[in-house]
Amino acid sequence: MTTHSQILLVDDDSDLLHLLSLRLNSAGYEVSVAKSAEEALVLMSLIHPDLVITDLRMEEMDGMALYDSIREQNTSLPVIILTAHGSIPDAVEATKRGVFAFLTKPLNGKDLLAQVQKALTLSGAAKHRSDHDKNTEWRQEIVSQSKTMEDLLSRAKLVADSGSNILIQGESGTGKELLAKAIHKASVRKDNPFIPVNCGAIPEALLESELFGHTKGSFTGATRNYEGLFRSAHGGTLFLDEIGDTPLSIQVKLLRVLQEKSVRPVGSSQADLIDVRILSATNRDLEDAIAEGNFRQDLYYRLNVVSLEIPSLIQRREDIPLLAAHFLKTISDQTGKKVNGFAPEAMEQLLTAPWPGNVRQLQNSVEHAVALTTTPLISADLLRNTIQEDTGKVPSFSEARKKFEQDYLVNLLMMTKGNVSQAARIAKRNRTDFYKLLQRNHIVPALFKS
Repeated sequence: MTTHSQILLVDDDSDLLHLLSLRLNSAGYEVSVAKSAEEALVLMSLIHPDLVITDLRMEEMDGMALYDSIREQNTSLPVIILTAHGSIPDAVEATKRGVFAFLTKPLNGKDLLAQVQKALTLSGAAKHRSDHDKNTEWRQEIVSQSKTMEDLLSRAKLVADSGSNILIQGESGTGKELLAKAIHKASVRKDNPFIPVNCGAIPEALLESELFGHTKGSFTGATRNYEGLFRSAHGGTLFLDEIGDTPLSIQVKLLRVLQEKSVRPVGSSQADLIDVRILSATNRDLEDAIAEGNFRQDLYYRLNVVSLEIPSLIQRREDIPLLAAHFLKTISDQTGKKVNGFAPEAMEQLLTAPWPGNVRQLQNSVEHAVALTTTPLISADLLRNTIQEDTGKVPSFSEARKKFEQDYLVNLLMMTKGNVSQAARIAKRNRTDFYKLLQRNHIVPALFKS
């Protein structure tokens, strides 16, 4: 097995360092060693390890002090602590503070390798090294190590400088605006404006003015000239989010602007030339919208010169640990609340959740968990409840019908103060059938009589 994962071993016992290095090297890991915690902290800035394995008892700075120093620099780096002086209180204290695992000497080789593999998997520490693209500043806001996303980003980088209009497709919450911003940063237009607009969030009566601008007095409330987003983005990039929700009347005018490369503000007879690169995004199937008559085919071809599709979060599950650690650090820094990480069981919850809301839902779940946790480590139970609250899934037909039936019966009994005969008459059901409905839904009429 060959892996890019880098492990830092820290122990003041040279013989043990040698034995552990041999074992981990033979398993395919790259290993660096330090004979003290102080040496380890210096090495960390040079090698950027994916996992630290340290002895607990060392002179000067011990393993827990080293762990605390590591946490100040990197909240997502997993740490395994080894000790010949293991005790239940030490283990409990260590895991409460966020230590990934606490193993006692003499070590069982299989157990060690199993914990190493688990730590690297759950932390998302396996590295994806790209030799063809060393400059990653343009995509800095996109946290990913998945091959699917890397392939997408490679395509995005290739077309960034082309000047072609790009249509970004993907489910809600996948990060379409982040990708659009990255494309802008990778293009020759990077020093000019990047202006995003959500076409579905602006009323039709205001969208034309917002996009194309207006002159003073052109309509009620137009108290001054407004240049509009197209002219504001001159020389740069205009990102039209939720383009599939644009009204047909605006689509016609948008097509004219793209064809003529000029924009005429509302109330003006003068058209101004513009130099704007258009990136657009949608979570709708525009070909279906064209077939239904809700989207213009000619506009679709103008916008869809190049098509990029962002995968859903469940199609890039290997990114979940990285994203979760990134959100945890960002939220902890913003709130000042010290949260060290996720319990291993909590990370497993994150890895196996359905995530219908994609990356946005993952971010909300982490933020929710940070707000509610009372310990430095987010527990599996807390995270499970948070994910369930955030899921907001669409119920099945049978679930929706059952809920409607229950709510309907409860409302009837509240109206009639528990009078079953009256409630049955309102529902146009005979009394016997109505009682059967109540029994099926576990509703007791007597509770409503008061």
